[in-house]
Amino acid sequence: MRKRSLTIAGHRTSIALEPPFWEALQSIAQAREMSLPNLIAEIDETREDSNLSSAIRVFVLAWFRSAAGR
Repeated sequence: MRKRSLTIAGHRTSIALEPPFWEALQSIAQAREMSLPNLIAEIDETREDSNLSSAIRVFVLAWFRSAAGR
């Protein structure tokens, strides 16, 4: 697990994710031409899960499933 501190929607938060998820998030942010904090803020705003780390993992999975045509 790698923990990072970010400012999301004006407040500091720490998020712990496995390195492959951080790498995937960075790739998604680049593909969408947005910053990593902005992407995480978007996930935070639209999440149904109460846990942000879990919501990020589900988002990454959905992104790559969609890219694979599933």
